[in-house]
Amino acid sequence: MVIKISEIKKMSKEEKEKKLKDLKFEMLKSRAGTTKIGSSKTKEIKKTIAKILTLNK
Repeated sequence: MVIKISEIKKMSKEEKEKKLKDLKFEMLKSRAGTTKIGSSKTKEIKKTIAKILTLNK
């Protein structure tokens, strides 16, 4: 689920908001299964959310 910054810049505002919503839901699902794999996935999702929020401003 790694999204490059260049891909985020090409997205419209609506696409960014939809992706953000999807990522937050994905993070909830990954937190539910708190295995070692799930925690690394959670970190990756958090980083992607941070990228989107940073470029939204």
